[in-house]
Amino acid sequence: MLTLLVAFSDQVSVFNIFRYITFRTGGALITSALIVFIFGPSVISSLRIRQGKGQPIRADGPQTHFKKAGTPTMGGLMILSGIIGSSLLWTNLSSVYVWVVLLVTLGFGAIGFYDDYLKVTKQTHKGFSGKARLAIEFVIAGIAAWVIMDAGQEPFSSSLTFPFIKDLIINLGWFFVPFAAFVVVGAGNAVNLTDGLDGLAIVPIMIAAASFGIIAYLSGNAVFAEYLQIHFVPGTGELAVVLGAVIGAGLGFLWFNAPPAAIFMGDTGSLAMGGLIGTIAVATKHEIVMAIIGGLFVVEALSVIIQVGYFKITGKRVFLMAPIHHHFEKLGWTESQVVIRFWIVAVMLALVGLSTLKLR
Repeated sequence: MLTLLVAFSDQVSVFNIFRYITFRTGGALITSALIVFIFGPSVISSLRIRQGKGQPIRADGPQTHFKKAGTPTMGGLMILSGIIGSSLLWTNLSSVYVWVVLLVTLGFGAIGFYDDYLKVTKQTHKGFSGKARLAIEFVIAGIAAWVIMDAGQEPFSSSLTFPFIKDLIINLGWFFVPFAAFVVVGAGNAVNLTDGLDGLAIVPIMIAAASFGIIAYLSGNAVFAEYLQIHFVPGTGELAVVLGAVIGAGLGFLWFNAPPAAIFMGDTGSLAMGGLIGTIAVATKHEIVMAIIGGLFVVEALSVIIQVGYFKITGKRVFLMAPIHHHFEKLGWTESQVVIRFWIVAVMLALVGLSTLKLR
């Protein structure tokens, strides 16, 4: 549709507006939000009927969570529908970066869907085999990393850049592929671990999406990249449109996920969203900045790693419960206090991450 409208721009001048990334980003945001708003209720009703008992609640979790029993999961299907549908409508589909990001999103979403399916049908928290799941994730992320590296200009396409220091670039060579795959897989699972309370994950996801929307637009524009002294990555500006769709779908989902949640995102959504953001960070050469902007996700993941590692060594726990949002619940914070305070932290980290664009 976009190609058709642009083709007519020479005859109908008003169609020139579809050439602008900023306009199409806004269009993608509104479209994806409408898709989720319109189809959300029917999706929730269908999932509630099919899933019966819904997502199983952890027996060792906070007592307040037991009242959520019966809430359906796999809400990520709503988010993915909004993102994919809107992106196909508003993005320039000749961009290899758009296809790479969407395919990673669908691939990670499929893994999460299977994991959710096992949990719901077997009423267990184990789901998909951890090793098998990580192996498939690394294969998908590795292919995406290779395509991104191949699409860019050597040696920059295989290099690692650093915030604050523009001239510091390390060419990783072929090691860039496993490094980038680790970034994508790490991002996917970090977001997945954060998704544990109503509305907790989706707002930081939208904050990260907005931040990387700015980064993608600026990195893909030679004039702005030169002015800000950031690295110019041709073609990545189109990813801002995809991220606009993420924000719109996130807003639509939050309408139904706000406490008390009518549906949970599930691994279907959280794994896919993390993979999407990680892939865009790799494409725009802002992998390290992602660790700042997505610092909340990093802390959540680290809390689990520390808890498990320390317990295996000493038999004791560092946190009352991991991921860390459950630790604060155990300390007596209400769910709304944890969620809103974590949102505030996500905003502050995003601002710090964005500040690196000028501090070069």
